[in-house]
Amino acid sequence: MFCIFQPVYKGVDLRRNFHRIIKFSIVAILAFYTHSGLLAGEIDTVVIASQAMSKLPKAVVVLPHQYQKSNDRFPVVYLLHGRSGSYRDWPTKMDLKPLADKYGFIIVCPDGGYAGWYVDSPLKKDSQYETYIAKEVVAFIDNNYRTVADSTGRFLCGLSMGGHGAFTLLAKYPERFAGAGCLSGAMSMSDGNRRAGLADLLGNYETNRQRWESNSALFLADRLVGRNKAILIDCGVDDFLFQTNVLLHKKLLDLKIPHDYIERPGTHSWGYWTNALEYHLLFFRKNLR
Repeated sequence: MFCIFQPVYKGVDLRRNFHRIIKFSIVAILAFYTHSGLLAGEIDTVVIASQAMSKLPKAVVVLPHQYQKSNDRFPVVYLLHGRSGSYRDWPTKMDLKPLADKYGFIIVCPDGGYAGWYVDSPLKKDSQYETYIAKEVVAFIDNNYRTVADSTGRFLCGLSMGGHGAFTLLAKYPERFAGAGCLSGAMSMSDGNRRAGLADLLGNYETNRQRWESNSALFLADRLVGRNKAILIDCGVDDFLFQTNVLLHKKLLDLKIPHDYIERPGTHSWGYWTNALEYHLLFFRKNLR
């Protein structure tokens, strides 16, 4: 079941009046769900408000069939899209419901912005996607669904920009997540990635190097030493980001951080990602504690 609720405020300065509007919006949304029972649908499209960004982004939530038949709590996979994408990407490119059913996960596809990189930008107040995903989205899902509401029941997975986000959010918030699956992730801040919108978020690389490195997977890897997290790095050998994944793999080996590593024929494409996603869900299932 899909449900879309998007309030429109004609003639209102959204930013100036955001806190009043957001309070009304949250109350209205929750009342709408409560009376209609829409959060009990097997596939929901929901508004997850962000106070950090003064925005009302959407997300798709896919429930396993077991959810309707029990009062159990379920682990959650936060499935992140790539650059130039949106919350619609994964549900549009493949049917997530059979995977949710088979592996018993709630799958959440949040919006990470066109080029939000899952970081908090010090330059753009409307691009705080680190806080949004790690805190606001997680809080909404835990408050509105029967989740395993601690780190043991939360996993991150994503492609390209989302693969970078999955790893960096795990490294920054190990107390919140159990593991990360990275598909064709952009794992280092290379010249190519500097031209992909990061300078707009973090400033010029040459004068803001520390800021860039503090948001780079390669430089954050040491935060996972001794954390015992479930990490899966997965990239096609013909992918233009392949070498950045090899670098991260070697860095994790040097740091003696346990992880699974997959390289196989494939490119930076939906054909690779839709085929690979099931391996990641199986990996997460095996690492539930």
